[in-house]
Amino acid sequence: MFNLPFKMIKKPGDIGRESSLMIDLRKVDKYYKTAAGDYHALKSIELQINPGEFVSIIGKSGSGKSTLLNMISGIDHPTTGEVWVHGAPIHELNEDQMASWRGENMGILFQFFQLLPALSLLQNVILPMDLAGKYKPRERRKHAEHLLEIVGLADHQNKLPSMVSGGQQQRAAIARALANDPPLIVADEPTGNLDSKTAESVFALFNDLVAQGKTVIIVTHDSSLAKRAHRTALIADGEIVNEYLAKALPTLTSDQLLLATRTVKPHQYEAGAMILVEGKNNNAFYIVSKGMVEVVLPRPNQSDVVALQLGPGKYFGEMAFFHGQRNWASVRAAKSGSVEVLAISYDQLNELLSESEVTRQALHQAADRHEQENVEKRGAMV
Repeated sequence: MFNLPFKMIKKPGDIGRESSLMIDLRKVDKYYKTAAGDYHALKSIELQINPGEFVSIIGKSGSGKSTLLNMISGIDHPTTGEVWVHGAPIHELNEDQMASWRGENMGILFQFFQLLPALSLLQNVILPMDLAGKYKPRERRKHAEHLLEIVGLADHQNKLPSMVSGGQQQRAAIARALANDPPLIVADEPTGNLDSKTAESVFALFNDLVAQGKTVIIVTHDSSLAKRAHRTALIADGEIVNEYLAKALPTLTSDQLLLATRTVKPHQYEAGAMILVEGKNNNAFYIVSKGMVEVVLPRPNQSDVVALQLGPGKYFGEMAFFHGQRNWASVRAAKSGSVEVLAISYDQLNELLSESEVTRQALHQAADRHEQENVEKRGAMV
């Protein structure tokens, strides 16, 4: 486990603004000029990430995931829209401002490590401190040695990058990214050139960083590793797929999820408000995106029983879809707070499921299982 001091996040007063978010992308579009005309790489991207989250960005080659990371890191700028990172308007900073800001606030990891070959591992880690003037000169070597120790390279600190393995080079790159104690680490395919065992150890280092309060964002092609992050942002054709749709319907392809993202309608409910009423006709399938809902069963002359609570990524309405389009229970927003649900009409759901038989079977099985559970709970209430 890392043992790194983590500073409380402070907003840069001259260029920042108050925000509780670490990352806030607002309607970001990116166009590139090509011989064939303008290429629309990112399309109205909205993405919010809180401090201390571990977020993976996944997508097919050419989907826009590296371009998205370049927006966050300030390596590239949006054509339109706003990019706020740690309170700073990245989209407004010039190159000098961006370099100064990045040195204090962000550590960047690349797939090919990009360690300077003529410098030792120790010197590579010291260099960002020299550039940023972050620590007193006599403190920099000690801090770099400490970072190399906690990534398991204390015995290799005086070696050149060419003298150690790829996994060790990536660990040194992590130490370098941490040199100025930034609150945010971004990584582009950080395990892409590593074997599975080494990739696992690097991923464990990311988990340790998050446990210490860092925010970590990685672009990865490894879906098994991506699923172990707190959240996964799936990007397809330059658009962010709704993460709660992806969580609720994981067997859909990225293209199908993108189509569903364009289709769903968000609905807001105040605390305690009724969403569905037992016995009433229903024409939509719902996925919880914010807050908590309660599945309630009525009892004659007594208060209702809360049979189940459903949080973000959980769904309801599938029993009505497969069993007569009448609700089998009532569903309301929990009394603890307001709720947002995503609604897909049954006609749209049927069209979507016609393209994915495995998803239809999974939802049908869930509907049958929930119907049986409903019957058993009602029997226990008698």
